[in-house]
Amino acid sequence: MGSKNTSEKPIGVIGAGSFGTAVSNILAEKNQRVILYARTAEKAALLNSTRESSGHKLHDHIEVTNDLEYIGTSCDVIFPVVPSANFRAMMKELAPFLRPYHILIHGTKGFDLNVDLKKIDAQNPLSREHVRTMSEVIKEESSVVRIGCLAGPNLAREISEKKPAATVVASHFDEVIRVGQNLLKNDRFLIYGSNDLIGIELCGILKNIIAVGAGTIAGLELGENAKALFISRGLVEMVHIGKALGGNAEAFLGLAGVGDLVATSSSHLSRNFTVGNRLAKGETIDQIIESMEEVAEGVKTIRIINELSQTYKVRCPITETLYRIINQEMTVGDAHKYLMKFPFRAEIDFM
Repeated sequence: MGSKNTSEKPIGVIGAGSFGTAVSNILAEKNQRVILYARTAEKAALLNSTRESSGHKLHDHIEVTNDLEYIGTSCDVIFPVVPSANFRAMMKELAPFLRPYHILIHGTKGFDLNVDLKKIDAQNPLSREHVRTMSEVIKEESSVVRIGCLAGPNLAREISEKKPAATVVASHFDEVIRVGQNLLKNDRFLIYGSNDLIGIELCGILKNIIAVGAGTIAGLELGENAKALFISRGLVEMVHIGKALGGNAEAFLGLAGVGDLVATSSSHLSRNFTVGNRLAKGETIDQIIESMEEVAEGVKTIRIINELSQTYKVRCPITETLYRIINQEMTVGDAHKYLMKFPFRAEIDFM
């Protein structure tokens, strides 16, 4: 496969949010025809006429559609980038048009939940059986074998503004990593590879929790020392729960782990950071979610990890505390006083 095109076929991107748009533009820049899927026919028509999506200009090589069959039958390589809450439904719709020769590389940093959290209690605890990463959803819902994910410090606006960035393409298949690198790599976008698919997915998912917490520190104006303390403690928490869920510690020390964590815990461009910032300013979680155009995956992830940490007996004080904040059982100010007194273990105990 050449570095310019994997084939004469167009590349599919499912999801016209900010990151899906950024990925589409990177693909299109390399003389690659791109078919971008938007959720409604109205939105597809609007994007095709305005040539703008999520505030960013669409490259001339991008065609917008609302037809998943068209994407499935036209494209061998597809990048699904839709919120975790809609991912399984989208895969069920797309699956009839997928074959074992397809390659799917998703960019979704959230969990799929196959149980109602209201039904979870001491008798029926939440376990890994109830929770899927998006690669597992793709496997369960389709005949696709060659699956990968994108994860890293990928703030969509900066990518769209052509600022330097990098990502990890993770897959059990070296071919998927190679295809991802060939399609996405350019002078300002580096692509690393990893065979630890679940570990890299967990990095992208779990760091959203810590980004919400870091936003509360910024909102309370507690300073850079406090934020650095929080991020480093957050990384340790990510590793402990990540290992319990099937990831390796090494993944968390790379670009998809600490790299993404630093970017999203420090930037107002991060939706999860913004949620924390607004919580600290006194808004409720419902008010914040209602006013956001795009999903902040961290809120759902906090609820899921709070339950899983109890099942697997992993202490996750940051997650537990954020859970109490979003349930209005604790104020943000009290939460920070509590964490400053928390008897954390040895600084690094997972190496």
